[in-house]
Amino acid sequence: MWVLVAISAYFMNAGVYVADKFLLSKKIHSSISYAFFVGVWSIFNFVLLPLDFWTPNLQELSLDLFAGLLFLVTLVVWYKALHQSEATRVVPIVSALTPIFSFLLSYIFFGEILVERQFLAFIILIIGGVLISVKQTKIYLLKEVSDKFKVVFGDILGHVHAQYRPTRRLIVNSIASALLFAGYYVLMKYIYSEQPFIGGFVWSRLGTFVGVILMLFVADWRRKIHEQQKGQKSPKNLGFFLSVRLFAALAFILLNWSISLGNVAMVNALQGIQFSFLIIMVFFLSRKFPDILEEETGRGVMFQKVVGVVLVSLGLYVLVT
Repeated sequence: MWVLVAISAYFMNAGVYVADKFLLSKKIHSSISYAFFVGVWSIFNFVLLPLDFWTPNLQELSLDLFAGLLFLVTLVVWYKALHQSEATRVVPIVSALTPIFSFLLSYIFFGEILVERQFLAFIILIIGGVLISVKQTKIYLLKEVSDKFKVVFGDILGHVHAQYRPTRRLIVNSIASALLFAGYYVLMKYIYSEQPFIGGFVWSRLGTFVGVILMLFVADWRRKIHEQQKGQKSPKNLGFFLSVRLFAALAFILLNWSISLGNVAMVNALQGIQFSFLIIMVFFLSRKFPDILEEETGRGVMFQKVVGVVLVSLGLYVLVT
């Protein structure tokens, strides 16, 4: 069941991404502001609590609040990585490393392992997701990439030429984002194993909201948030905007539900499903709205993405059979 729930969540996320292309600005020039405005929405999750009312004890509440704060920190680091480079460079790194870190953390803290068939599906899904999310991979450039990596990280404590500092920052922030995302999902898996799903989810969202309130006590952050708010324009179609935000919230809830039901690493590895949905949606919509939705359609790029989709489909088949 968790596989179907995860696929539903990723399908909604793909749709939300496409809709956001129409409605929202492409960049928020501060990771602090981005985290703040996303975190503010977390308080509305309390409307779910009456569905299965539950109150945690002090120890449980502390863990829930910490998980919510961790999510807020994760958002800051994630958007900082996005802000420093193109999403097409950051997303593949984070998407590939998050399930790997999730697998390692789940094994260290919970002793969770993947059986042989699950591990095979895990590897196939990660490779497929990376092929879909990057623009184009040329095998003959791998040695060049390897040599550049050695130049950037060959002496991590030594001097790095200014030309390579942005690259190292990008890689460090992407790896940090993946590790934080993995840590958050694994922690939420533990919470869901000890607490009711709705209760654990809602009280952890309170931690995120407490975090955004604390952000307002830092003068520099408060100024950035205020400046960002002044620069925002109200969407022309408010009803459509609110509908998109509702679907985004529902996708997040479904993703957490799938984590509570299944293996954290496998749920994260299924991100390739989201990329597959995104490719299909953008491919058809970009023909009708070429100025809004842009997608490379060259032979090399499309061949690579088709191979990625085939691998994701194969990984899903291996997983469910």
